[in-house]
Amino acid sequence: MEVDEESKMEATTEPVIVVPMDVDAQTIQESADVAKTTKRKIQDDEDDFNADDLFKEDNNRSNVKLGGMAGEAIKSLDAGFSTLIKIFYQRVFPVTEFYKWLSYGNVQKNYFPNREISFAFENDVVVRHLSYADAAEFKTDLVKNSPAKIDIGPVYNMRPKDKKTVRNNAFHALERELVFDIDMTDYDDIRICCKGADICHKCWDFMTISIKIIDRAIREDFGFKHRIWVYSGRRGVHCWICDERARKLNAELRTAIVKHIEVIKGGEQMIKKVNLGFGPLHPTLVPAMRILEEYFPKTCLVNQDILGTQESWNKILKMTNDEDMRRELDELWLKHPKLTSKQKWEQLLDEYEKRKGRKIASAFRRDVMFQYLYPRLDDKVSTGVNHLLKSPFCVHPKTGRVCVPIIPEECESFDPLTVPTLQTLVEELNSGGPDGRPSVPPSFAPHLAHFKTFIKGMEDEIRASLRAKRVDEDKKLQF
Repeated sequence: MEVDEESKMEATTEPVIVVPMDVDAQTIQESADVAKTTKRKIQDDEDDFNADDLFKEDNNRSNVKLGGMAGEAIKSLDAGFSTLIKIFYQRVFPVTEFYKWLSYGNVQKNYFPNREISFAFENDVVVRHLSYADAAEFKTDLVKNSPAKIDIGPVYNMRPKDKKTVRNNAFHALERELVFDIDMTDYDDIRICCKGADICHKCWDFMTISIKIIDRAIREDFGFKHRIWVYSGRRGVHCWICDERARKLNAELRTAIVKHIEVIKGGEQMIKKVNLGFGPLHPTLVPAMRILEEYFPKTCLVNQDILGTQESWNKILKMTNDEDMRRELDELWLKHPKLTSKQKWEQLLDEYEKRKGRKIASAFRRDVMFQYLYPRLDDKVSTGVNHLLKSPFCVHPKTGRVCVPIIPEECESFDPLTVPTLQTLVEELNSGGPDGRPSVPPSFAPHLAHFKTFIKGMEDEIRASLRAKRVDEDKKLQF
C-alpha cells in the first residue's frame, strides 16, 4: 500500500497495521501478524488521531504500511463481539441518519463521497481513506466488514479512495466540522475516586461542567447553532459543531476559537495554571464562573476532597505563592486531621484575605475554581482539519457501551454507566413481544430521536437558505 510522503508515525506502542481499501477478510487476518513488527504511540482507548501522523514512510513502496489505533482496546474484545457487532450494524446503526448528517442536505453532491471514513478492526488493523457514494454503499461495506470502530475524517477535494491516482500534493482536505474532545484522564491529577480509563458518577461532574461551559460559549460567543454532543463510550465526550461556517474554518481560525475558550495553560510541572488577574472577569467567563461556583463545593470539596491529604492541600497552598502561610496551614492541618476540605478551604481564604486583602484573596479563589473545574481541551483535535474522530453510535470495544448523543440542556441527568450496550441492544432485538421484534431497540430509541431532531434542524435551515437564494435570484432576473 502506498503511503503519503508527508505522513509520519511515532515509534512507540501497540502494533497496528494499515491495509489497502479493497482487502478481504482473509487478508486482514493474515496482515495482523505483520503488525507485530512495529509499534506506534497511541493511548489505549484513544478516540482520535491525526491523518497527517498516521503513516511511516517505507523504502519498499509495495509493502503494507504500518499505522496506528487503540491496539490494546481491540485485543480485549470478547469472543462474541464480532457476531454481536455485525447484528448491530445490520439492524441498529443509523446508516440513513449518518448519511443525512454528513451530506448536509446533499446540496453539494460530492460532499459525502469525498468524506474520509476509517475502519479499525479487532486484529490491530486500520483501513484508511475509505469513501462511499451513498448510504447503501456505506451500509454494505459496514455490515460486510463489521469494524470494531469507525472514525470520521475531513471532506477532501476528491474521493479519498482515489487518492493514489494523483500526486500527494494534489490530494488535500477542504473542510471538517469543528470538534472538541474532553477526556477524563486529563483530570487524573484531581480525581481520587477513579484513575485512567475508569469513571464514576462523582467524577462525571467534570464532563457535565465541560459540556455546560463549552456549549454556552459556542452558542453565545460564536453564534453556532448546530452541534451534537456525544459520549465517547468510556471516559469522555466529543462535540461536533456542524454549521457551514464552522466546517469551513481554517486551522488559524480554529486555533483562535480554542484560545478564546481556553483558560488553563501550562504543563504538569506548572503549579498555577490559571491567572485571570485581579480585576473583573472577562464578560465571556462570567457565565462559566457561575457554573464553577455551583459545582465547586460538592465536586471538589466533597467528592474529590481536594484538601484531604497533605499532598493534595500543598498543591493548592503553593498556588498562593506565600511560603510562610503555606507552612503555617500545613502544620495546622496536620495537627487537626479531622478537618474537612470545606473547613480547610474556608480557613485558607480567611487567612489569605488577612494577609493579602479581599481583592487578591477573591482572585485566588476564582483561579483555583477555574484550575480545578474548567474544561481541559485537547487542542490538536480542535485545531487540525485532518484529525479523525470516533463516529457517533460506535460501540466501545472494552465497555460495550454505545457512543450515544448527549442533550446539552439535560447533561446533568446523563448517566454514562446506563447507556445502551451492545449486549442489551441485541437482547432487545431478539426479545420480541405481542407485536413481534422491535425495529428499534427501546433503549436506543430516545438517542436516535435526538439525533434525528439535530439533523432536522440543520436540514430546515439549509432548505430555508436555498429558498432565500432562489428568491434573491428571481428578484435579480426581474430587473
